Amino acid sequence: MSIPTFIFLILLLHLLFASQPCHLILTSAADGRWQLLQTSIGISAMHMQLLRNDRVVIFDRTDFGKSNLSLPNGKCRNDLTEGALKVDCSAHSVEYDVSSNKFRALMVQTNVWCSSGAITPDGKLVQTGGFNDGERRVRVFSPCSSRDCDWQEIPNGLAARRWYATNHILPDGRLIIVGGRRQFNYEFSPKNIAANTFNLPFLLETNDKGEENNLYPFVFLNVDGNLFIFANNRAILLDYVKNKVVKTYPTIPGGDPRSYPSTGSAVLLPLKNLKMADLQAEVLVCGGAPKGSFAQALRGNFIRALKTCARITITDPNPKWIMETMPLARVMGDMILLPNGKVLLINGAGSGSAGWELGQNPVLSPVLYRPDKKIGSRFKTQNPTTIPRMYHSSATLLRDGRVLVGGSNPHAFYNFTSVLFPTELSLEAFSPAYLDSKFNDLRPKIITPKSMSGIRYNKRTNIQVVITGKVAENLVSATMLAPAFNTHSFSMNQRLLVLGNDKVTTCGNSAYNIEVTTPSTHNLAPPGFYLFFVVHQNIPSQGIWVKLR
Repeated sequence: MSIPTFIFLILLLHLLFASQPCHLILTSAADGRWQLLQTSIGISAMHMQLLRNDRVVIFDRTDFGKSNLSLPNGKCRNDLTEGALKVDCSAHSVEYDVSSNKFRALMVQTNVWCSSGAITPDGKLVQTGGFNDGERRVRVFSPCSSRDCDWQEIPNGLAARRWYATNHILPDGRLIIVGGRRQFNYEFSPKNIAANTFNLPFLLETNDKGEENNLYPFVFLNVDGNLFIFANNRAILLDYVKNKVVKTYPTIPGGDPRSYPSTGSAVLLPLKNLKMADLQAEVLVCGGAPKGSFAQALRGNFIRALKTCARITITDPNPKWIMETMPLARVMGDMILLPNGKVLLINGAGSGSAGWELGQNPVLSPVLYRPDKKIGSRFKTQNPTTIPRMYHSSATLLRDGRVLVGGSNPHAFYNFTSVLFPTELSLEAFSPAYLDSKFNDLRPKIITPKSMSGIRYNKRTNIQVVITGKVAENLVSATMLAPAFNTHSFSMNQRLLVLGNDKVTTCGNSAYNIEVTTPSTHNLAPPGFYLFFVVHQNIPSQGIWVKLR
């Protein structure tokens, strides 16, 4: 056999096996491992939310045209707007079951394109806004064990049109919906009696003419109960109850935008030392596109994405941005908090901006950010995928510690041929290095409490685990992670609390009792469902669900 023929056969076999579900396309786990779960779920994963029953609700938009998945039982949706189809019998939402690696079609009634969402304290997904007939809708999906549950919609559930807005759960369990295209205000869900919107001039001030660069603002609940709101290249701290700005943060050095369509991403870094009176909170903003990138991309000039991150202590009396340099420039990337407190940067492009056909040079390699290391040694490049995840990609952490990745559709409709980046219907999982079997003897296994247990605020709680290897008691910690709603490179409501450990006691037969103290206030952790992990020497257990109340 000639060398060219041999190489061709190897490539052919690679393509054949890579198209099969559950194929490991990288065997080296030192820097993470990729697994193709589904070649097609019928829709493109533009929005994604993990639910408390370990199922993921995924949806794209209703005016893309016919998807590759039919609605069940002859269902069809009548589109009275300017959609691609007036009668659409295909699905634009699915429920993905993580444990079985199967999915089923769901039916959304109105257009969910570029919408937002959050999990309420009772575990329901409340999803808001969208385009055209969906712009003032509230939709609710209640997790169930059967295959009968589906979307429920509330007409005029919002006081204003919400397209490209951001949601956040509040300490009292309500949702706040901030901004959106041409909406320089915020409101609450459920609507109060007056159904008011509240003006937020900051959103108008950060709106770049012709480009916006302030959509899908990055919103985080600060430890004092106020909201940190970042748009474009700067931020404020908002007392949303009094509708008063209580702090204005400096502009990120360089002044380049980080918000849609110059889309970067952001996380509230893990909250630690929760018993301290002067608890600190830090925000990390990474990537984006230089000012003018959107307009240039429309002309076919794709400017290199930003290669910097900016980190700030938002609780500092005199806060300043600290700049860091990533290994890879990235626009439209996602930032996912991992159970051990690290941050995974994943998806996106190396040049251009968000928008139809406006991104180039896919960034296939994730990057791990280790916030506790010294500047200059915090980033580590991970193994690459083979599938570009461009505009309209998504990612979310699963209970087993993997990161679910899907989507990519930089087109106005489903488009699979004769384009640089075809509409992507597949689902992948990225397994960080901590899931490698060589760490099994360090990996805790939670015995009690059982999943779905209730925990209360500011209480001592006992966690029993099994660790078969040698235990370093000072390197055992418990963490709680709020499940995030992910779309357009931002994971809304993402929040990781490091509970540490108050005491570790040996129980024999590789069993240990870990005593921790739960968060003390609703400002630290709004009530609801959290993923609970025990981490030993940076190796997390599989999570369990707990309900904080």
